[in-house]
Amino acid sequence: MATPLSRPTAEARRSSQIADRIAALDPEENYEEIARLLYAYEFSWDIERALEFALFRTYAVPSISGLLAKTGEFETRPRKRYDDTELLLAETIEHGLDSPRGRRSIARMNAMHGRFRIDNADMLYVLSTFICEPIRWLDRFGRRRMTENEQRAWFLYYRGLGERMNIQGIPDQLADLMHWNQEYEAVNFQFSESNLRIAEITRDLLLGFYLPRWLVWAGRPAVRAFLDRPLLESMGFRPAPGWLRRLMLAALRTRASALRRLPLRRDPRLLTQVPRPTYPEGYQIEELGTFRSAATPSKEPTG
Repeated sequence: MATPLSRPTAEARRSSQIADRIAALDPEENYEEIARLLYAYEFSWDIERALEFALFRTYAVPSISGLLAKTGEFETRPRKRYDDTELLLAETIEHGLDSPRGRRSIARMNAMHGRFRIDNADMLYVLSTFICEPIRWLDRFGRRRMTENEQRAWFLYYRGLGERMNIQGIPDQLADLMHWNQEYEAVNFQFSESNLRIAEITRDLLLGFYLPRWLVWAGRPAVRAFLDRPLLESMGFRPAPGWLRRLMLAALRTRASALRRLPLRRDPRLLTQVPRPTYPEGYQIEELGTFRSAATPSKEPTG
């Protein structure tokens, strides 16, 4: 069983910091620990951004966006929907897939998804974006790429999550999943009104984390600068101006270059500990996500 994330020793923080610790671990046996170190220390900001853009890719599939629109959660409570998704995923990676909190989080995900008839291929595609997009993001914008061992561990962690969510047909190798991911997108990326509606709501929500509401409109082209043409067309978004796209991509590459010269993170960034207006007094795992009725379980402080 995986142990909860703890701070590394002073020795582990020397020289190349967490990368040294990761390099000493076997991805076949220690994939959960490696995934936690990547998520909380080595690439915390990049992985969070990559997973946000991974959400946009899932909205380009009408069967996925249509189901999300049907629940009504995005229109009525988009911040709660975003927070719940992030918290459920964070609980499993921070505490371990088979830890008590990890099992409760996976049970909540399975109960939520079990209310609907969701095609296995759609479930597998969403899972594949959680694996593929952080790797691709770091290839483009990270201060370094994931090593082969790190990629293997990241893949094995999410494969383990997918198996506990009863997702069938998960490939045994990352390269096969990457190829499947691209083939799925080539067939299933198609425009629909639900794609556009869910993508617009999420885009403005994410921009609201950085900009005042009255300036959100100005940030919309910047989001489009990071989206490829098939994704833009499937969501009905106009491409960003070429100069803006070049500027945004150059800014992130400049950031990566600067990070190579700066001290690395010493303390973990744990998304379960980030203050959230949705849950000012903490949250209970069993209240996260969507439910059949409006009844809400009683709250308990976050542990």
